[in-house]
Amino acid sequence: MKFLKPFYIQPRFFYAGIGIVVLFALSYFIPVLFNIAQLCILVLIALFLLDVLIVFIGKQKIEGQRIVPDKFSNGDSNTIEINIKNKYPFISYLEIIDEIPEQFQIRNFKLKDKVYPRTSKTISYNLTPKERGEYHFGLLNIYASSAIKLVAKRFMLENDIMVPTYPSFKQLKKFELLNINKNAMDYGLKKVRRLGHTMEFEQIKEYVLGDDLRTINWKATAKKNQLMVNQFQDEKSQPVYSIIDKGRIMKMPFDGLSLLDYAINATLVISNIVLKKHDKAGMLSFSKKIDNVVVAQRRSGQMQLILEALYNVKTDFFESDFGRLYGNIKRHVTHRSLLLMYTNFETLDGLNRQLPYLKAIAKSHLLVVIFFKNTEIDKLISNKAETVQQVYDKVIAEKFDFEKRLIVNELKKFGIYSILTTPENLTVDTINKYLEIKARGLL
Repeated sequence: MKFLKPFYIQPRFFYAGIGIVVLFALSYFIPVLFNIAQLCILVLIALFLLDVLIVFIGKQKIEGQRIVPDKFSNGDSNTIEINIKNKYPFISYLEIIDEIPEQFQIRNFKLKDKVYPRTSKTISYNLTPKERGEYHFGLLNIYASSAIKLVAKRFMLENDIMVPTYPSFKQLKKFELLNINKNAMDYGLKKVRRLGHTMEFEQIKEYVLGDDLRTINWKATAKKNQLMVNQFQDEKSQPVYSIIDKGRIMKMPFDGLSLLDYAINATLVISNIVLKKHDKAGMLSFSKKIDNVVVAQRRSGQMQLILEALYNVKTDFFESDFGRLYGNIKRHVTHRSLLLMYTNFETLDGLNRQLPYLKAIAKSHLLVVIFFKNTEIDKLISNKAETVQQVYDKVIAEKFDFEKRLIVNELKKFGIYSILTTPENLTVDTINKYLEIKARGLL
């Protein structure tokens, strides 16, 4: 039984057997084929026994190791490597079946390759997780066969390995370049002039279009005979909170990820940018209650605290309580702060129910409400209507799209800033708004 456990007969053996059966059947009509079929049986048995001796004689002949990262980045491509060492004195033809985590729902995962005698080779593949949590790998199964390919020996390597999936930390390095203005245009960001309005004087410079007329230095203007303005340093150490709505409206999927996961990924990136700008980054999530609170600070371990808090954010499928959120902010966020609120409103009625709480929050803080365009509605609007039903669908889609724009105008009436964006542009648009607020000295 110990010998039979790793013993696997390859499909080539059965194909050859079927061919021999066909020869025997045809020999009823062509007798000469009977002797040929008998000879084929002897050749097949001889090759089969030879292949068994080649593959199975000796100790462990294939060594393998799966190399996985310490953690996966949610929504990004993550590379898994398999190092294989062939100790056979011949070329090994390998079929690799890795028991990848059940979250991917891949039932036919298989890799094929060959490794030359007494050499090593690295085979890699990519996985893109779509949700946070623990991902468990099972056994690494390697089926090795010779050039005859009638039998294969199974090698079971690597025990269960768990890899946690965190919010998209791979975006951090990408968007760190946004701190350098000359690289900002590479990511499609608009260029924002960074002018400070604090009492921290920096320099006197020539006036250019767009400078604040209130900062004109009349004495310097008289001396130079041209307009000169005072320039001040940016305000620093300002609290910036990312507030994530984890109610049921944020469970809506887009391209495999939920709106909640897009908000979490954007929060991780904007928190890193905030700290790089010498401000204080913090976060909290809310639904029926307030969770995952990280007080806005600027310290060495702040990003790790935010990363761990974001890892544990999960929707509870309840309707979010904005009244409880307002009470918590009033009690615990005592300094004027920039609040980036990730939520979603599909209708004007949905906004009006929460508007009193948003107005109350905006009295003490600079509130930016970030919500999402429905990309499926955009597709309906852009498609040409050819039937009566399609005309009805397009009219309704345009109504919902118009209502989103009404929500933006309604928030603007009460001095509440907003970002209406698609999920894939969420991070870039949020960074744009933060840089704009810093440049205009609104906080």
